[in-house]
Amino acid sequence: MTEKKIGNVSVDVDAEGFMTDPNQWNEDVAKAIAKELGIELTEEHFNVIRFMRKDYQENGTVPTIRRLNKVGGISTRDLYRLFPEGPAKKAAKISGLPKPQGCV
Repeated sequence: MTEKKIGNVSVDVDAEGFMTDPNQWNEDVAKAIAKELGIELTEEHFNVIRFMRKDYQENGTVPTIRRLNKVGGISTRDLYRLFPEGPAKKAAKISGLPKPQGCV
């Protein structure tokens, strides 16, 4: 585990840069991570992020794209538009959650 400064906050991250303590997350951290990934967050992004964080808190696992579709009501097309080239992985990273299962 490594400590990384994201924006004005120091957070614990794994070798791939995913936060290891979701409690260190806040919206400013999300904006800083998104900026590193070349994404400018909108309210539509935050709707996905809030769903992911709530679902993670309730179930203890990062939601898959399928769960985001079925339970979150977010289409795959919208996920790829909002988080290009790996929506589950990028959305989880920006949400301050662990890397989703099955992501390479």
